[in-house]
Amino acid sequence: MKKILAVLVSLTMAASLAACGAPASSSSGVSSGAPEATPSGSTPVAELSGKVATNGSTSMEKVIGALAEAFMQQNGGVDVTYDPTGSGAGITAAEEGTTDIGLSSRALKDTETGLTSTVVALDGIAVIVNKSNTVKDLTVEQIAKLANGEFSNWKDVGGKDAPVVMIGREAGSGTRDGFETITGVKDNAKYGQELTATGAVIAAVEANENAIGYASLSSVKDTVAAIMVEGVAPSEAAVLDGTYKIQRPFLMVTKEGEKLRPEVQAFIDFARNKDNAEIITNAGAVPVVK
Repeated sequence: MKKILAVLVSLTMAASLAACGAPASSSSGVSSGAPEATPSGSTPVAELSGKVATNGSTSMEKVIGALAEAFMQQNGGVDVTYDPTGSGAGITAAEEGTTDIGLSSRALKDTETGLTSTVVALDGIAVIVNKSNTVKDLTVEQIAKLANGEFSNWKDVGGKDAPVVMIGREAGSGTRDGFETITGVKDNAKYGQELTATGAVIAAVEANENAIGYASLSSVKDTVAAIMVEGVAPSEAAVLDGTYKIQRPFLMVTKEGEKLRPEVQAFIDFARNKDNAEIITNAGAVPVVK
């Protein structure tokens, strides 16, 4: 009987030790073969990689720069590049397939076919003068007459007796096309200087007390004065509500019907996402989001 009890006790102790040892064996680092659980709330997604080439409008530099920086922070495997060649060149590059996204600061023309344009922002075109100029407010008609030479002296619009020097962008510039189209001086503007960059126009107006020019609202600095247009100062709010009359779209242009690479489509979607609207606002433009 004692022997039977001893055997039973031994068996019971062995079973207990085996049970206590189970957790210890599971912490040894040996996989059970079952898949690891996905953390709650997370969804596995394919990681983006590659390069997104953008090419075009110099006026979109701040907007594209800010969007690209934020996008690359979220997608470390993607490199977004920007080549400031002007709207016309950017549209051509998109058409010819030499860039992923063409950038334009004007609407596409009827002759520019086979393309898809996505509006990502609106931009006011500021009419700028030298800070010493006493003229503060002009109508669109007055601006047009200053641009086409019909008004050749500042006294024609209530300013001092001095010649008007019109400074603008080169042919093919989206800013120039936008300004001339809105004011109705297409192909009739008479320029004292035609410059190839927005910054150069601003610098030229700053340097000449008789100058008048135009520039993207987001690029204007306090080195020049922005004219009110029919009583409305150029501002993001006035552009969005339509009260400021000299404004234009900022477009991302791609080939119509062409399936975009995932990283390219993702960048366009990023620019249009309402969660990223503040990025565009901080860059000085008015976001158009979905």
